[in-house]
Amino acid sequence: MKIISIVGARPEFIQAAPITRAIQDRPDYQEILVHTGQHYDYLMSQAFFDELGIPVPDYNLGVGSGRHGQQTAAMLAQLECLFLAESPDLVMVRGDTNSTIAAVLAAAKLGILTAHVEAGERSYDRRMPEEINRVVADAISDIHLCASRTSVARLAEEGITRAVHWVGDVMYDAMLQHLPVARHKSDVLNRLGLVANRYVLVTIHRAANTDDPARLATFVECLNRAGEPVVFPIHPRTRQALQRMNAQFAHHVIATAPMSYFDMVVLEENARLIATDSGGVQREAYFLSRPCITLREETEWTETVEAGWNLLVGADPEKIESAWRTFKPSAAHPSIFGDGCAASAIVDAIEHEYGSSYQLKAVQPQMDCRYEPR
Repeated sequence: MKIISIVGARPEFIQAAPITRAIQDRPDYQEILVHTGQHYDYLMSQAFFDELGIPVPDYNLGVGSGRHGQQTAAMLAQLECLFLAESPDLVMVRGDTNSTIAAVLAAAKLGILTAHVEAGERSYDRRMPEEINRVVADAISDIHLCASRTSVARLAEEGITRAVHWVGDVMYDAMLQHLPVARHKSDVLNRLGLVANRYVLVTIHRAANTDDPARLATFVECLNRAGEPVVFPIHPRTRQALQRMNAQFAHHVIATAPMSYFDMVVLEENARLIATDSGGVQREAYFLSRPCITLREETEWTETVEAGWNLLVGADPEKIESAWRTFKPSAAHPSIFGDGCAASAIVDAIEHEYGSSYQLKAVQPQMDCRYEPR
């Protein structure tokens, strides 16, 4: 079976590594890895490939940043051409990025079987571009691979019950596989002069937080008033927004470039508290049993909130400061994201569904569409 696997952003790189290994264990399977270039600087992209042992992508579309429509359209046009040239049996997409929606649209219109990793996640906030991507990807994907049982239930509420599999969270696989190596290789605590459990780790990158100067100013003020070391790896989008508002940080705020995967998981594991608007970081905090406050009014990872390890605070300074000082997770820590074997379960589910009666047949090229690896 020829599988084209799409990646474009940090969480997708992390998910790709365990699945690639699981595919490589199947002698009749071939994976073609396509990097859309949605995240393109070294620390947001290549560093993850290097550390996680992901093969060099067979294709790099190099789309870079841009407005949602512009970026998605560029990927859609190139992916259609690539799919026609490669004629895969299946296209695998992940999560909720523009890379995801572009790939699933291109594949579906060509009649190519599609599998969606992290199907069924919902924030129920249609103002979020990611929510639109999730809903559309699930509506037109053929195989739905869910990280939690809650995701399965959400899909059923929307009438999606065929080819739905609870497989667990492949990011948990990655954490279990790479954390021992990260502990050995990362010197980030010494490099930044940090003491374990005596700092807070903060990440902010969602457009709803970075594109609203008032919200972003609230977060800056809260960090400056924290009164303890704060590590703040700054996403390129966030850095640009901070520069536009000429934000200044107190001396206890350690503003850094984006972190590599190994450095990031070591920072997460040793933080007293994590404050984030990232879905991936919320889950990693849960895997590592770290208290997490989410700088959003909603989350697609409601299981972590229901388990008592994640607290939604939005951009309310009183809620943020109160949670910062007093939030303590519940004693229970249920295994809501599986057993760390999601990658194998994903490949098993694909193998099970591939031969089913509703398999779609990829169309043959109808145009002069040559594509060369880059």
